[in-house]
Amino acid sequence: MSAHRTSYDRTKRLLDILLASLALLAFAPVLLAVSTLIAVAEGRPVLFRQTRAGRHGTPFELRKFRTMAPICPGRVSDADRLTRLGSWLRATSLDELPSLWNVLRGEMSLVGPRPLIMRYLPRYTPEQARRHEVRPGLTGLAQVRGRNSLSWECKFAYDVQYVDARSLLLDLRILAETVATVLRREGITADGHTTSPEFVGTSAGVDRNSF
Repeated sequence: MSAHRTSYDRTKRLLDILLASLALLAFAPVLLAVSTLIAVAEGRPVLFRQTRAGRHGTPFELRKFRTMAPICPGRVSDADRLTRLGSWLRATSLDELPSLWNVLRGEMSLVGPRPLIMRYLPRYTPEQARRHEVRPGLTGLAQVRGRNSLSWECKFAYDVQYVDARSLLLDLRILAETVATVLRREGITADGHTTSPEFVGTSAGVDRNSF
């Protein structure tokens, strides 16, 4: 690893700790209010926990606010299980706030490819798998370029593009663009899905220079 990359990684980690700590303090009333709403309207658990793939594919437990009802007869699909409160939380991205704890723990960064489920790991092409060269992020290049309206191949192409071009300036630009994307509520879902369809693999990579 070059000295430049090492310096960047250290500075980015410090910024992650500082900004995540400030965000948790600033949003503490919101975290409390949302937790109370979920507990009253939907019951417990308040948090959704799932094992996701981190840097180098290392598993970690992602934390988010729960947006779906438990699986039960007649409510098996994600569309059926998504609650009204959960739909609003996803639209406003407030469901992501508990993931700031993952940032503080060093399992995630504020900016990076989104952390995905473990069973996707063997489905990536070698090029797509490069998205795991960095910590996953709360937001990333793919999230400000279309989010869930993009195909999986396009998302992964943006992820690898970020890996190759990452810098503090790019991180700050992505954070600023994320605010605008959240406020406009763009790309929240793919057509016909509550978020995105399952990634089942691709036969070939996509030329990231075309995006």
